[in-house]
Amino acid sequence: MKLKSFIIAFSSLVLTTGLLLLIGHLFTIPWLMFQHEFTGNANGFTISTGSFVPLIIGLIVSFFAERIYVNRYQKKLG
Repeated sequence: MKLKSFIIAFSSLVLTTGLLLLIGHLFTIPWLMFQHEFTGNANGFTISTGSFVPLIIGLIVSFFAERIYVNRYQKKLG
């Protein structure tokens, strides 16, 4: 059950995050897009990333998907 629970949680994380990033890039929604910039030069370097909102939403969906799966599995056993 632990492996199947992990697969449910991980796949829901990947699907939700990927779908939100895709929507962000298709419709140019800045808070759903991931942008990465790296500038390396002699004076130093600059790193800039994009929004982490899709990842946070994906983690929340993943948490609830795992909880729903575990509850249904326990009801099935009992």
